[in-house]
Amino acid sequence: MEQKDRIESCSLNVIHEDVVESVKSSLPSEEILYDLAELFKVFGDSTRIKIICSLFKSEMCVCDMAVLLGVSQSAVSHQLRVLKQARLVKYRREGKVVYYSLDDDHVKDIFDSGLNHILEG
Repeated sequence: MEQKDRIESCSLNVIHEDVVESVKSSLPSEEILYDLAELFKVFGDSTRIKIICSLFKSEMCVCDMAVLLGVSQSAVSHQLRVLKQARLVKYRREGKVVYYSLDDDHVKDIFDSGLNHILEG
């Protein structure tokens, strides 16, 4: 194993009970942690990331996103369904056209934090 891949660990087993209890009492509930993990899973697909990036610039319909991303409308619709279930995008109907946009500013904050982390590395 290369030095950079090695994980350092304690050479003796000492439990700092005060630290453990303090951190344990401040952790969110299991249900909230599960929901957070599910949210981050949504960001684990490059097509969904491209859709989110696109919606930073403008609300768009499925047809436009399909052309922009070079994928089928059904593929875009599938990914939008996942994003909508995660409350990351919303839509509005104008006649027969449905336009999608980011659900709120938190989406951009989450994305920007991740992007900044990657760019710093």
